[in-house]
Amino acid sequence: MNSLPQILHTISYMALPLLFAMVLHEYAHGWVAYRCGDPTAKLQGRLTMNPLAHIDRFGTIILPLICLLIPGGFFLGWAKPVPIDPHNMRQPRRDMALVAAAGPAMNLALAIGSALLFALLISIDPTIGNYWSKSEGSPPPDTLHQMLLLPIAVMSVYSVLINVLLMLFNLLPLPPLDGGRILTSLLPRTAAMALMRVEPYGMFILMGLILLDPQIHVIHTITSTLTHSLSNTILSTAVGLGAGDTP
Repeated sequence: MNSLPQILHTISYMALPLLFAMVLHEYAHGWVAYRCGDPTAKLQGRLTMNPLAHIDRFGTIILPLICLLIPGGFFLGWAKPVPIDPHNMRQPRRDMALVAAAGPAMNLALAIGSALLFALLISIDPTIGNYWSKSEGSPPPDTLHQMLLLPIAVMSVYSVLINVLLMLFNLLPLPPLDGGRILTSLLPRTAAMALMRVEPYGMFILMGLILLDPQIHVIHTITSTLTHSLSNTILSTAVGLGAGDTP
């Protein structure tokens, strides 16, 4: 189990990026649904960026804390799903695919935006680039300027990691995850109906995948290998931009 000071230190940097990632993910679903003709989220007060409207007690607070307490465990979490009624949409199958894709697309946009913010901070103070890999050999900030910019830089790095993780995880082709809903909208009707019947058991299947992951390595590949590879690519590009490197 991680020490309490380490957990509190991590929470201080991760809480805000995680909240933004979850809330804007759900907001994106509701906004695209509204644009496609479904006002359900708006009528229920969920088409808002107010975090209180989207917080799920277990998925947004308890589960992420449990993940932080377990060394080497998965980091998972979610916000309260935005209510959507496909019957209100002009072209339900097409529009549901767009609505489902909106959440991961928002996470990708946030990851890129966070990387650009990080690049801007490096252009202001190049020494911040020494911290982006979280190297233990990096010296502590020794000026007020660095002490103000470094926390923002660290949060921007965490924001990239969190948003890439949420994007990839939600793209798993398993209902009720976004990837499953996208696949349901794209498959022929018979295959789509068969996949839709899996949805009530989707979370149980997901939990099974997590429990069996030491043998099958599906979740680990997403939460570690792919997430870190894509995050490092985005951050490395940002470091190059911030430092003024040219290809």
